[in-house]
Amino acid sequence: MTRRGVIRLGALLAASAAAGGWSWLASVRDKNPYYAGAPTDHFDGVRFFNPDHQWSKSFGEALRGVWFADKAKWPESFPSPFDERPPAKVDGDRLRVTLVGHASHLIQTQGLNILIDPVWSERCSPVSFAGPKRVNPPGIAFDALPKIDAVLITHNHYDHLDLDTLSRLAARDRPRVIVPLGNDAILKGHDPAIRREAYDWGARVPLSETVVVNLVPAYHWSARGVFDRRKALWCGFAIDAGGAGKLYAAGDTALGPRNIFSAIRAAHGPFKLAILPIGAYEPRWFMKDQHADAAEAVEIMGLVGAENAVGCHWGTFQLTSEAIEAPAEALAVALAERSIPAERFRALRPGEVWEG
Repeated sequence: MTRRGVIRLGALLAASAAAGGWSWLASVRDKNPYYAGAPTDHFDGVRFFNPDHQWSKSFGEALRGVWFADKAKWPESFPSPFDERPPAKVDGDRLRVTLVGHASHLIQTQGLNILIDPVWSERCSPVSFAGPKRVNPPGIAFDALPKIDAVLITHNHYDHLDLDTLSRLAARDRPRVIVPLGNDAILKGHDPAIRREAYDWGARVPLSETVVVNLVPAYHWSARGVFDRRKALWCGFAIDAGGAGKLYAAGDTALGPRNIFSAIRAAHGPFKLAILPIGAYEPRWFMKDQHADAAEAVEIMGLVGAENAVGCHWGTFQLTSEAIEAPAEALAVALAERSIPAERFRALRPGEVWEG
């Protein structure tokens, strides 16, 4: 073959490879590996979305906003002064909430033990050897957990959906695991023994005769990898615990256009307690459409009609640029500016308990 023929053959092979690559990318882009359902007002047949808050960032913006942003230096260790050993159960009209760390909470009420977004792994990452590493141990040791009746998962980001922890819980307690649409496929693919139940926004899920969980919208998104963005749903939870009161767990959310919060209050509130994220918010130009900061969390507290709130999503995994104690400091300022007593909205540390 002549030199010109070799060049032409190489060009043809490269073009074919490129075409095949684009074809493969297109097929991945247009398919949903987790969920197949009819389009709705927040699902277009492939991806989920917020009808009033449709936003997107490019891959380049993500690199600039997360990976290459200037980050405050966190200490390698930020131990909590609390080390909780919860009771086996909390009966009657009491509500007891313990921060395990980051977004993981143990809720005890009406004889039920409920975990939200449990993460006991050392890192929140797709691999065990790299990625954000915890700077404090879980506020409740796994072996100190009471028997868990139900687990609520808000979305599939690695700092909220920890498959290894869910497998440990399934093997020990076989709890019901309540997830938004599509996330059940992720659980099944990892461990079929996990008792998964998937629901849409607006679903009402009884956990007992006195405790009901409602899935509500959040201004956020989902992804486990590069090609599955928004292919599983995300949510918050409004929990009605009868005489113990109502609790709102926002999951990850932006303040956004605010519409969902007034709707949540109208449908499910007002609330005795709101669990609200206050961290992972810098740089603001990138994070404001997906994570509330402390001042915005105070506004959400008012919008949903919460008598009290606890702040989470700070001080355990460094995901973004702010200093480790900045969220708690910003919360104190925001409360003071609004003349709200500090005890009404506490930035919990791992192992710290709120009771009411």
